[in-house]
Amino acid sequence: MLRDYQRRAIDDLYDWLRSNDGHPCLVMPTGAGKSHIVATLCKEGLQNWPETRVLMLTHQKELIEQNAAKMREHWPGAPLGIYSASIGKRQLGEPITFAGIQSVREKARLLGHVDLVIIDECHLVSHKDEGGYRGLLTALLAINPALRVIGLTATPYRLGHGLITDKPALFDGLIDPVTIEELVYKGFLTTLRSKVTKARFDLDGVHKRGGEFIESELQAAVDTEDNNAAVVAEIMALGADRKHWLMFCTGVDHAQHIADLLNERGIIADCVTGATPKAERERMIGDFKAGRIQALTNAQVLTTGFDFPAIDLIAMLRPTMSPALYVQMAGRGLRVAPGKADCLVLDFAGVVATHGPITAVQPPTKAGKGDGEAPVKVCEFCDELCHPSVKICPACGSEFPAPEPKTYWLHNDDIMGFAPSKMPVTSWRWRKHTSKTSGKDMLEVTYYGALSDPGVKEYLTVTHEGYAGEKAVFTLNIIANNAGVALKPSMTLDGFAAILSGGKPPTGITYKRDGKYYRIIGRTWL
Repeated sequence: MLRDYQRRAIDDLYDWLRSNDGHPCLVMPTGAGKSHIVATLCKEGLQNWPETRVLMLTHQKELIEQNAAKMREHWPGAPLGIYSASIGKRQLGEPITFAGIQSVREKARLLGHVDLVIIDECHLVSHKDEGGYRGLLTALLAINPALRVIGLTATPYRLGHGLITDKPALFDGLIDPVTIEELVYKGFLTTLRSKVTKARFDLDGVHKRGGEFIESELQAAVDTEDNNAAVVAEIMALGADRKHWLMFCTGVDHAQHIADLLNERGIIADCVTGATPKAERERMIGDFKAGRIQALTNAQVLTTGFDFPAIDLIAMLRPTMSPALYVQMAGRGLRVAPGKADCLVLDFAGVVATHGPITAVQPPTKAGKGDGEAPVKVCEFCDELCHPSVKICPACGSEFPAPEPKTYWLHNDDIMGFAPSKMPVTSWRWRKHTSKTSGKDMLEVTYYGALSDPGVKEYLTVTHEGYAGEKAVFTLNIIANNAGVALKPSMTLDGFAAILSGGKPPTGITYKRDGKYYRIIGRTWL
């Protein structure tokens, strides 16, 4: 049975395909259940068009196995084959083929006519017409020019390029049917908590290449005896009540050094790298999931394809300029598990401050080619075009305002984007509000505190359809119950507003500023 947002995602995808040519990308947060969506797409495709041939591609053995397992859950008799050297299967001839790109990149003629290609973790597809994915798709399109490609990812961007829809990319449109906030609100994902750590890495002298830190210089700066000792001591202190620790390190040596130090201090730990033999890697991961190993360190291995919901502590020991890598690392802790209230993220690498909350990560900028227009700023008094570094207009002498410092104002729990303020409430006022942009009616409440406090407005979209409307009605009923008023479904919005204005306001609210609006995090009645 699909969850509501999974069904919505598939329906949105169908709508896009009907209305557009080209290839869409479905953006789904980590833990949203992409494999269930893939299984449903395959099943519905073959049931509605029995001659359809589907190729499911990804880059990792674990993802192939997970997607194939979910396919069999949804459709026990699915006509499914697996083609992957790492799994040891080369099954062709079935209408649905789950394959590893490394195994089929040169085998377009063997695969033959394909109607639909689905690519998991599609941000790995090159934005240029090169690489394994693009080469295979070009060959398959030559066989069937009507082929459609659907991508799935939680991070639709690439370092140095920007969005994966920026040309000359493969994908033509992004579909965002669900957010992390909705999944947390509905209990499908858990909350991440981030801590400001005492140990910090000094990256002075570490250069960048292609927008990312040079790995050899990064490891030399981070992987020191003093850093490792301080980091391990702080993890042990802050994670004393945590059961499953996952650590992202700068390289193989760093990962091994952290694991060795943990073992020396009585924490059972192991290290997984790209060079770890398959059987040994599976044993380590099995021991970690069974609780026989408390901590698992890794170097660029356990980001995508590693699904263990019980992870309740993540240590970020790898500074990165890649927002995709940051979100993929943090995403390992988002899944819900029995007995798990949240996942603690210890950010020694400063990645939260670099990229912001995972609910508001911005795509990386496109790498400059040197042939575009030079950036300028305009004097507001005489319209003179000036270089961005100019502080005084050379034409009229006016002084430009100092640029605001770029900061995310992150606090201990801000990896989720929450930096709330609290305000005692003395009164409130409700009214019907009509949106100037959508024309839809909603309820507006203004909370008032002391004279020095802002009037904090909250909008409840009770007339909207879908998730926004459902959440607003749910919130309205909670407020009405605490305010001691009875609302009837037959009432108008003006009627709701009149009754609520006479009800008991909360004694305090917790809120966050989102641009020019406010988001109410909590309300308290005493």
